[in-house]
Amino acid sequence: MGYKTEQEEFWAGDFGKEYISRNNSEELLASNLNFFSKALGSAAKPASVIEFGANVGMNLKALRLLYPGIKLHGIEINKTAATELATEIGTENVSNTSIFDYNAATKFEVSLIKGVLIHINPDMLNTVYEKLYQASTKYILVCEYYNPAPVTINYRGHTDRLFKRDFAGELMEKYSDLVLVDYGFAYKRDPSFPQDDITWFLLKK
Repeated sequence: MGYKTEQEEFWAGDFGKEYISRNNSEELLASNLNFFSKALGSAAKPASVIEFGANVGMNLKALRLLYPGIKLHGIEINKTAATELATEIGTENVSNTSIFDYNAATKFEVSLIKGVLIHINPDMLNTVYEKLYQASTKYILVCEYYNPAPVTINYRGHTDRLFKRDFAGELMEKYSDLVLVDYGFAYKRDPSFPQDDITWFLLKK
């Protein structure tokens, strides 16, 4: 597979495999249950969710427990992660491809992206915003590191692999029909349900 950016190659390769073992735990699943019960609280009971950058499905597992019967789909660039994801939600519900190359044949009530936009090459963000918007019939849930102005951060010894900015604000500026429904913050030092300092924004069409 040919990739458009260095960041795609980074996550499709060995670093993406290492990420799997760091983030596949019962503790994270519990934290995700708490997280999504808050972040999607204003969305009532969504019937379907597509996740951009699903990895092995820790977010989708939590959503399936919260909303039995929900229709799930995951897009994942790393082949090892996508194979494991398929065992959770079914091969037909997994797209093993770059987000840039994904084309939404089916729309979902919620487009979800969590801890992924921060790793996207900034020059390609508008492409990802378009994919998120087009795949959703009602909601977009953005869960990322927030910063009011774009900044680049060193990521585990790698440069140009982590970018913080106001992703949700940029989405609302790009699509005038999007409105902010709810937002919140999850803290890494939370004694019960820690997350990775994620600010989440629930947007509605």
